[in-house]
Amino acid sequence: MIGMNLRQLRKNHKYTQEDIAEKIGVSRQAVAKWENGETVPDINNCTALAELYGVMLDDLVHHSDDKEQMGVRPKGKHIFGLVKVGERGQIVIPKKAREIFSISPGDKLLLLGDEAEGIAIVKNEVLMQFAQDIFQTQECGEEDE
Repeated sequence: MIGMNLRQLRKNHKYTQEDIAEKIGVSRQAVAKWENGETVPDINNCTALAELYGVMLDDLVHHSDDKEQMGVRPKGKHIFGLVKVGERGQIVIPKKAREIFSISPGDKLLLLGDEAEGIAIVKNEVLMQFAQDIFQTQECGEEDE
C-alpha cells in the first residue's frame, strides 16, 4: 500500500527517485525499495515524505485505491461527495463537512461566487474576524506614521 502511494505521489509531482532521495537525505536505492515494497521507510522518513508531498501521514501509509478511486489527497483537502440542489436552490451540506468545519443549524454562511472558478461558502464569523483583523492592522499602521 505505502509503496504504491509513494510511487504515485512521486509521479504526480514529476519527481525522479533521485530527486526524492536528495530531498529527504536517503539513497535512490532506498526510495526504489520502498516503492517496490521490498522495505518500508521508517517513521522519520515517512514524516518527511508526507511533508514533502503535502499529505497526511495516515493517508500516505494507509490510503488504498480499493477504498477510493482517487490518489492520496492533499492535506486539508476534502471531497465530500455530490449534493443535489433542491427545487428552491437549497443544498444539504454533508455531515462530515459540517463536523470538520463546525457548521451547526442556525449558523450564517456567506456564499461567494466567481464565474470562472465557482462557488465558495465561508462561515460569517470567519469573515467578520478577517475584517476585524484588517481594521486592527490598518489602525496599527496609522499609529506608526
